[in-house]
This record gives sequence, C-alpha cells and structure tokens, in this order.
Amino acid sequence: MDSSKRSHWSSRWAFILVTVGSAVGLGNIWKFPFMTGTNGGSAFVLVYLACVVGIGVPLLMAEAMLGRRGQGDPVDAMRSLAREAGASRLWLAIGYIGIVGALLILSFYSVVAGWILEYTVRAVGGFRGMDKAMLGEVFAGLLADPLRLVAWHTVFMALSAGVVLGGVTAGIERANKIMMPGLFAILLVLLGYGAVAADLPAAFRFLFHFEPKAIDAQVVLAAMGHAFFTLSLGMGAIMTYGSYLGREISIARTSLVVATADTLVALLAGLAIFSFVFAQGLEPAAGPGLILQTLPLAFSTMPFGDVVGLLFFVLVVFAAWTSSISLIEPATAYLVEHFSLGRRAAVLLVSLLVWLLGVAVALSFNDWSGFKVFGLGLFDLLDTLTSKIMMPLAGLLIALFTARVMQRAHVESEIGLGGRAFGLWYGVLRYVSPVAIVLIFLNVIGVIG
Repeated sequence: MDSSKRSHWSSRWAFILVTVGSAVGLGNIWKFPFMTGTNGGSAFVLVYLACVVGIGVPLLMAEAMLGRRGQGDPVDAMRSLAREAGASRLWLAIGYIGIVGALLILSFYSVVAGWILEYTVRAVGGFRGMDKAMLGEVFAGLLADPLRLVAWHTVFMALSAGVVLGGVTAGIERANKIMMPGLFAILLVLLGYGAVAADLPAAFRFLFHFEPKAIDAQVVLAAMGHAFFTLSLGMGAIMTYGSYLGREISIARTSLVVATADTLVALLAGLAIFSFVFAQGLEPAAGPGLILQTLPLAFSTMPFGDVVGLLFFVLVVFAAWTSSISLIEPATAYLVEHFSLGRRAAVLLVSLLVWLLGVAVALSFNDWSGFKVFGLGLFDLLDTLTSKIMMPLAGLLIALFTARVMQRAHVESEIGLGGRAFGLWYGVLRYVSPVAIVLIFLNVIGVIG
C-alpha cells in the first residue's frame, strides 16, 4: 500500500507517546483503581496483567498492523485490505464501528472529563474542612446543574479539538510530547509523597500480595474486560495512528512498549491512590466514587493535601485529554480522505457533532433524567452500547480478519516477528482472542458471570 502521501510520526518514540496517550486515560486512573478495589485487590491485578499480555498486546499489534498496511482512515484501510485479501466488503464494518464508537464514547467521556475539570478548579482552593456528606453534596450539586455540566463539557471539547486542529505532528504529536512526560512526572511525585507521608507499603501489599485463592470467575472476566478496554482497542484510534507509522518501525516491539507503559501508569496510579486511601483509613472498595468522593476526603485531612489534590486532578486531566484527542482523529481522517474537507473544517464538524450529543448526555443527569431507553439513561445507554457491544465486536472482527482472512505472508511481513514468536502470536489471535472476547461479551450482557 502506498504511504507516500500520508503524514507520518517523526519517530518511533513519537508513535509510542501518542499511542500511550490514547491508551492512558480515565480507565487507568479512575476505573483501574476502583475495579481493583471491588474485585479483590491483588487477585484482580494478577489476572489483569496476564490478560494484557495474552489478549491486549496481540490485538494492539493486529490493529496497528491493519492501519499501517491499509494506509488510510479505518474505513479506507479496511476497504484496501479486504480488496487485497479478496474478501467481502462487509469487513469495512470494522472501520465504521471504530469511527462511530469513538465519537459516541467521546460524547460521554467529555462530560466525565468536565467533572474532572470542575474538581481541578475546586482543588486550587483545597478540600479542607469537607466531610463525606459535604463531598457527596458537591458531586450531587454538579450533576444537578445543567449549565455547569455543559460549560465544562464545552471547555474540554475545545481543548481537545484545539490539539487535533494542529495536525498529526504539529498538533497531536507535539501535545503528547508535552503532556505524557508531564503525566509521568506528576505520577512519580504523587508516588513519592505516598512513600514518605502516606501508606505506600499497605498499597503495595493490597496490589501485589497475590492470593490465587481469591481468583474466581467474576474476577477473571472483569480483568479480561478491562485489559481489552484499557488499550483503546476497537475504537479506530490505534488503526488510524498505525496508518501514520513508518515501515521501518517494528509493530511488535513498539506495541510491547506501549502496553508496558499503559500498564505501568495504571499500577503506579493504583499505588499512589491506595497509599492515600489506606493512610486515612478509608474504604478501598469505594467503587466509581473513589476519585471524586473518597480521594477528596483523603486530601482534606492529609499533610499538604491541597497541593497533592491539585497535582492529582491535573494528572487526571492530562490522561483524559490525550485519550480524547485520539477519539477525534479517526473521524477527522475519514472526512478529510472521503469528502475532501480541509482538516480544520473536518475537526470542527466532528467536534460540533460530539459536542451536541454531549450536551444531551449532560442533560440526562438532570433536566432529561426521565428519558430512558431499555431502562437506561443516555449516559448509561451510550456506555453500554460502546464498551459492552461495539468495542468487543470490533476487537473480535479484527482478530478474525487478521488471522483468518488476510494472507499469512502479508501479516508476517508487517508485524515484525519471525519463527516461533510469530507462530505463537498468530495462534493466540486465531484461537485464544476470539474465545476471550466472546466470554467478555457474554459476561457484560449478563449471560455468564
């Protein structure tokens, strides 16, 4: 496939930074800690690490490979690859699912990121003197205020669109070169504080004192699902970013670095967060409210809690921001390449559509709270549709197309592995990944688990 007309990352490390930026998001710093806390701590971590290696990395490699070989937005890439393989045009569904899924995810992701912006501003003044009841009222008050929710959603979408407007290298790559090192630096500062002034040993025992007896079917399925979602698989972002990847770069080695960095962020964030939680005698199994209610309670009483709280929420903003950028890019590339739109017009159109849907999501917490589909509000409906249906389906199709439709020689020439290593990866993608994804899907829809 001809790649001469496409933008490309300036280096292998640029691709690693932007792909890690895509993968590192609220899932690492918000969802991973609360899932760990509610699924037995170290038992969940042990299975999660195994699933990242056994399921996440093979699919990450496959999706990046499809993008580089297809040399186009997710739809164009799949059109080229299906034609090359003599396969049905129905495989274009992978591209469409990724693009539409990314936009739907961003519509509610941006609203949640708006919550984080609100708390970042609040953290400037600190959480001193606030008890559990007061913090609960703060969050309830935010959800009940449509103007504030829409305003913060608007600010976050403007920040995200502003980066993508700059293009592949001047916008996305440059922003990630600033934000990702900044994210790691803040994370290390928080971890250092946890070691000196909080209870890092207790956090370490909670995460890494493995107890195999605590592993049950629910822990396994929860860990499998999170390993799949944490790497931004099935949303078109990795495929789009892969299309900007030079052929001299090894997809296999690069994917391993990306997965390692993404997992490291989740583990370091877990250590920092639980060191605060245990130091203050709070409950690690606090669920989704861990970041917005439990942690502010810890910040309100710990030494230098105002500074630590502000750093923490800036960290979460960076994580959300780099992920949202990757969710805008697939649809932007599609509009530029299919409708000859300029990049500026494409970004603005995509952002406007997402913003409008996000306004409806924000209103679903208050003025439109009575609107239900299958008993779900708009926020929960979009979350269920994307994370529980569209992403697993796209991941399943990626595995099947790569290992059962493409010519094996083409896959081997792109992936950068040889001999037994390629055979092992190919076998996992051909047999293990589809079964695992089907199990994840059956679990999230309530058939098993």
